Amino acid sequence: MMFRPHRSDTAPTYRADRVRHFTVPMTTSRTAPQPTSPSRRLWYRFASSLAALTLAGSLAACSVSADPASIGTGTAATSSSSAASAATDSSTASSGTTDSATDSARDSVTTGSATTTAGTISDTAAAAQAFLATLTAEQQEQVLYAYDDATRTTSWSNFPVTFVERAGLNLTALTEEQQAAALAVLESLLSEEAYAEVTGIMAGDQYLLENSTSTEASLGQYYIALFGDPSDTSAWEVQFGGHHLGINATLDGTANAITFAPTHLGSQPAVYTAADGTEVQPLSGMYETAFAFYDSLTAEQQAALYQGTEVSNLTCAPGGTCDYPTGTGIPGSDLTDEQKQLLLDVIANWVGLADEQTTADALAGIEATLDETYVNWSGATVYDMTQGNGIYFQISGPDVFIEFSNQQGSAGADVAGVVTGGWGHIHTIYRDPANDYAGSVTQEEATGMGGMGAPGGTPPNG
Repeated sequence: MMFRPHRSDTAPTYRADRVRHFTVPMTTSRTAPQPTSPSRRLWYRFASSLAALTLAGSLAACSVSADPASIGTGTAATSSSSAASAATDSSTASSGTTDSATDSARDSVTTGSATTTAGTISDTAAAAQAFLATLTAEQQEQVLYAYDDATRTTSWSNFPVTFVERAGLNLTALTEEQQAAALAVLESLLSEEAYAEVTGIMAGDQYLLENSTSTEASLGQYYIALFGDPSDTSAWEVQFGGHHLGINATLDGTANAITFAPTHLGSQPAVYTAADGTEVQPLSGMYETAFAFYDSLTAEQQAALYQGTEVSNLTCAPGGTCDYPTGTGIPGSDLTDEQKQLLLDVIANWVGLADEQTTADALAGIEATLDETYVNWSGATVYDMTQGNGIYFQISGPDVFIEFSNQQGSAGADVAGVVTGGWGHIHTIYRDPANDYAGSVTQEEATGMGGMGAPGGTPPNG
């Protein structure tokens, strides 16, 4: 397989019982059961629209369907009964003709099954190789880059894909088989809850495309790229993203390590209603853990933490360079042990995207320098999404930099009766000042950042 040409460019042990465990029930059977929670029902709907051939059973269970050809186009879904029948027919017809590459891609769909870093690396590498096996030689050349190619630092953002060029392959350009295999890479990498969050973000973007006043035609489009050779004996990266999503997961089998720094998770609308009436809030855990931490503080501690009523914007934009400001707010050294644990629970929303061991190792490293880590907050002080304009908080230390910001506007994506600004529009960034991209490349400014060089003109507020 051909890589794209290289572009040169110049702790204490964390207790396992304190790690947030993601326990959303899920089966790896190809004939999926009735979804048991709102987030999982959403996952079934979205994954079906991307890869109906692998999830025929969930279509009938959810009474929802979609044509993979409609991804990113806003085309209406077909009726549940006809779609379920078509999916069943397709499954039956393909049972004797599906090639080994497709079988491998389907069999690798084991969301959250690994509990160790080594298991996640192995599973994700196998899923990536299965995905590559479904591609043509030309597509392989498009999706594969050298591990140290600086493109990986400039091809992710909170902006839609027309404003910041993404690396790799657009899922809308793939066949159903290839889409299923691409999603299998994410499923092998992420925990069940994290995969539900990611697909919830993506489905929210599709919701905007179909229901909002936005004229941005690229909403709902996402890209996948691989930097380095996917294996369990070397370092490589999975990059997956689009509007309000930029995952950069570096996996190193030699070091037995995974880092998600840097990664952007966002959501708009933050809360929306799916076609079957299910209320979806992909990033609810961020709000819940943040306010649990805030509410644990004394009045004196809150006074040190709080910076004012104005909701700040991100100081370190997704896909941009960063000076990692710190020293404002309350230091970890002024927190009780219980408050420190609540702060680690907040941080786990970003570093805890994979298996239990990877999460525990990441949190242990951050805990080791937590006393030197500062937290500050502005905006609302009560978790009430019907009041005010939302919140901003920053967590900045030697081994972690996280920002959460409710955007003060809808960026032209208004939906009648739905909040798409303030509380309803989330931007976040996770960086590791000591280990972004596992130290393999240096962050450069993404093309189109701040409106400079954006192919579609000046980008909105994301």
